[in-house]
Amino acid sequence: MPDTDAELAARLRKRTLDVAILLFPEVEVLDFAGPFEVFSVASRIARDRPHSPFRVSTVAARRMPVPARHGLPVIANFGFEEQPPVDLLIVPGGIVDEPLANPATLSWLGAASKQAALTASVCTGAFLLAKLGLLAGRSVTTHWEDIPDLRAAYPDLRVVENVSYVDEGAIVTSAGISAGIDMSLHLVGRVLGLPAARATARQMQYNWKEAAEAAAA
Repeated sequence: MPDTDAELAARLRKRTLDVAILLFPEVEVLDFAGPFEVFSVASRIARDRPHSPFRVSTVAARRMPVPARHGLPVIANFGFEEQPPVDLLIVPGGIVDEPLANPATLSWLGAASKQAALTASVCTGAFLLAKLGLLAGRSVTTHWEDIPDLRAAYPDLRVVENVSYVDEGAIVTSAGISAGIDMSLHLVGRVLGLPAARATARQMQYNWKEAAEAAAA
């Protein structure tokens, strides 16, 4: 974790950090919207910095409507071909059959994870990171309903239950849906400090439990 945090701090001293959130068909709405809100609010209420700490963008295969869960259409800020900058990569979950079988999505994720100082997943987004080999040998978590499948598919992983997120430094995974908000606040705390994360949670009127439900790496 220290090397990752030092890298993020070095980037932040020079410029705004780019948070890129993947979109794909049947993505869970709160999986991407929760982190989007956290980083956006954290940046909006930061008042003592020379520049905005975060710029949050969504990325999909193309800049056209993507059908999220329950029929919500969303349009990404960037398509893969535009190669947006990535400092923090957020991989949401949902029904991940399409992205797991999409070579373009996996190729972009692989390249983006190399560019990012930190990569994080929400819910079943862990399956995408696992397929790329980014979770090999690590402690991870996912939605409670998908824990047996993740264990069966990737027996080398230590899949942790009953936690909001697992922080392994450069890789962070969270449990399902609303847990992505807890994880994102934790990441804001890592980058900007706990007071900033607490202020963000207060601004959102969100009852953040901080690290109480997190697993130690």
